[in-house]
Amino acid sequence: MDNQLLMAVIIFMAGIATLQYFRGRKLNLLLMQHYIRAIKDVVKPEDETYTWLGGYIGFRAEYKVNRDNLRKLEYTLTLLPRHSLLYFPVSLVTARHDKLYLVFKPFAQIKREAHLIQKGYYRIGPNIENEDLLQKEEINIGGKKYEALFEKRRDVEKLKSLLESLSKPQNVKHVALTPKTNVFYVLMKPEPETIEDDVKKLVEFVNREIKESPFSS
Repeated sequence: MDNQLLMAVIIFMAGIATLQYFRGRKLNLLLMQHYIRAIKDVVKPEDETYTWLGGYIGFRAEYKVNRDNLRKLEYTLTLLPRHSLLYFPVSLVTARHDKLYLVFKPFAQIKREAHLIQKGYYRIGPNIENEDLLQKEEINIGGKKYEALFEKRRDVEKLKSLLESLSKPQNVKHVALTPKTNVFYVLMKPEPETIEDDVKKLVEFVNREIKESPFSS
């Protein structure tokens, strides 16, 4: 390859990288704005705090709600690096998709532990402190296999019903009730078209099911 051709290739690749940067940055910023607006419309926090994660990969949010059974919602949105021509293809293998981590903190006390974890999602299993003490069972939800870990089966049945009510149950990778920290946790792949309806159902679950039996009694 002569010098002129090499220079042309370098200039072409630089142009493509620059175009990808601006287009990817714009898309990620639009996604962040959309998710903030959609979740706020559902939760209606009385106070809110945001922490930028750096670059254009997402943010952390903390909402003080203090309404019904929901005291606080903390969530983290991490996006694929669509602005990076080189790293974006790698992230499709390592991260696989955008991720939304939701931590609901209710007023009612969660009494028992329960998890639904999509089979094969974690390359290294999640650190569940009392895993050895929990019953285990494999169940099918929305065409995907999930590992259920629980103290009482009725808790898992409630979580299963919740997932089946969502727009795409398979987008939920891990859902958990943890009494030690008294949180309801959801890790999911968010989608702009359905995020508002899904978060609304999660909030309804906190206000109706966790406030009542079986989780708080």
